[in-house]
Amino acid sequence: MNMYIPSREMPVGIQDFEKLRTEECVYVDKTQYVYAMTRKSRPYFLGRPRRFGKSLFASTLKAYFLGKKGTV
Repeated sequence: MNMYIPSREMPVGIQDFEKLRTEECVYVDKTQYVYAMTRKSRPYFLGRPRRFGKSLFASTLKAYFLGKKGTV
């Protein structure tokens, strides 16, 4: 079965969640993890290699806590 998948830009160099969503780039939704993290009252260490999405995830957390919703 062939399915049409609309092409979207890869978010190379985009570190802002709102910009990523408004420009309709590819984004793997991690909000289930954000929700789980906010329900636990302990610190998290986001240790990841360079250029591995730390800033984008921090931006996603900011949008989550500000109640922003994606446009796509």
